[in-house]
Amino acid sequence: MAHLYLAATQKSSGKTTLSIGLIRELSRRGQRVQPFKKGPDYIDPLWLARAAGGRTCHNLDYHSMPVDEIRSDFKRLLEASTIGLIEGNVGLFDSPSLDGAGSNAELAKLLGAPVLLVINAQGMGRGIVPLLLGYQAFDPDLQIAGVILNKVGGGRHEANLRRVVEHYTDLPLLGSIPRDAELAIEERHLGLIPSNEAEAVEATVESIRRAVADCVDVDQILSIAEDAPTPDWEVMRPAWPEQRARSGSSVRIGIARDEVFGFYYPDDLAGLERAGAELVPFSPLADASLPAVDGLILGGGFPESRMRELEANRSMRQSIADFIADGGVTYAECGGLMYLCERLHWGDNSRQMCAVLDADVAMHARPQGRGYVRLRETEAFPWPRVPADVSEICAHEFHHSAIVAPRAEWQFAFDVLRGTGIDGVHDGIIQRNLLASYAHLRDVGGVNWTRRFVDRVRSVL
Repeated sequence: MAHLYLAATQKSSGKTTLSIGLIRELSRRGQRVQPFKKGPDYIDPLWLARAAGGRTCHNLDYHSMPVDEIRSDFKRLLEASTIGLIEGNVGLFDSPSLDGAGSNAELAKLLGAPVLLVINAQGMGRGIVPLLLGYQAFDPDLQIAGVILNKVGGGRHEANLRRVVEHYTDLPLLGSIPRDAELAIEERHLGLIPSNEAEAVEATVESIRRAVADCVDVDQILSIAEDAPTPDWEVMRPAWPEQRARSGSSVRIGIARDEVFGFYYPDDLAGLERAGAELVPFSPLADASLPAVDGLILGGGFPESRMRELEANRSMRQSIADFIADGGVTYAECGGLMYLCERLHWGDNSRQMCAVLDADVAMHARPQGRGYVRLRETEAFPWPRVPADVSEICAHEFHHSAIVAPRAEWQFAFDVLRGTGIDGVHDGIIQRNLLASYAHLRDVGGVNWTRRFVDRVRSVL
C-alpha cells in the first residue's frame, strides 16, 4: 500500500499547493490517489479532493480521534486506492506538547509514512544545510525521505541550493518550485479560499499540476511511496447495515450547500446517511425557499463574503425562520449561526440575516476563537445525550466573528472547558429545536452526533 506524508518546516511553506499538483499529476498517470489531511480542516480537503478527481479527502486528527480509529480509517481507505497522500498542517515537529504529542512527525511514525519535507527556500542559501541536518537529528525514528524546495529564486539560486544539499546531506532533493505568483492560491482570514467558490478552479489545479510535473521528480516520489511499509493493524469496520436497521424510518434533512456554506466533513455526511437521513441540498443564496424537509443543517462557511446576496434573498431567510419557529429541528455551526442572527456587521457594511437569534454578529480583524475546544453537554442539551463513556466532546472552532451582546436568558447546550464558544464559558445556543454553535463537531471518537441529531429529528415528527 503506497503512501507518503507531505510536511513542511513551518506553515505557509507551500505544502498544500504541492499536494494539489502532486495528487493531480499522480491521478493523470492512472493512480487512484486517496488524499488525507492532518487535523481539523475543511478548506484544504476541498482542494485535495478536487485534485483527486472528486475522491473524498479524509481528516486524521489526534484531538478528536483515538489512535486506533486514526489507523483503522487510514488503512480502510488506503485499501481502496493505489496510493495515499497525507498533507500535514503547521510545521513537521510543531505541537503544544513538550514531547511533540499530536505532531505531524508523530502521525507519520504512527502510519509508517515516509516524509517529504517542503521548505520555503526564499532568501535561503548555505544555511539550509544546518536546518536539514537538525531536522534529521531531532528525531532519528522519523523517516525523512526527501526534500522539495519551494519559492526558489531562479537557476543560480537552485543550483547553489542543490550543490550544498547534495554535498552536506544524504537527503534526495526531489525538486524545486520557482517563485511564481500564478501558483499561489488566494488566501483569506481562515486560510485558503474554498475550491467550491474559487473561480476557474480546474484551470488553477491544472496550472499547479504542470508546474509540479515540470519541476519535481514524480517517478522518484512514487518509488518512495511504494517502499512504505504496508499497515499491519486491524481495520475496525463499523456495523453500518445494523446501525441503519436500528435507526428507524428515513428522514429528509435539508443541508445548506453553495458558494457560502460548504464546511462539512465527508464522514459526517456518511454518518447522517447511515443513521437514516436523506440529505437534500439547498442554496441559501439561490433558492427561493426550503425544500420539503424534516430537519435542517446550516454548516460553516463565509456568509460575510456574500452578505448582500444573502440579505437580498428575503424569501429564503423567511422560510428558514418559519421552519425554526414551527419547531423544525435545526443544527447550525459557525457560519450557519452567523446567518441566523439579526444582522451581520463587517466594517462599515451591515446586512439583515434571518433574525432567528435575537442578537447581531460582527466580524473582527483578529480571530475570536481558533483551535481545539473541549465541551461538556449541559442538562439542557436537546438531542439524545452523548454515550456515558464520553465525558468530554473534543471539537474545534475557527471564527473571526463574535456575537454582539449575548443574551443573559439564552440556554446553552455546552459548557466550554477549553476554547471560546459564544462567551468564553458557553456554546450552543438552544432556541426551541435549534442548536446553534461556534464549535464544529466530528462524528468520531464515540461522539455519534449524526445519529443523535437524526434521532432528534425523528422524535419530533
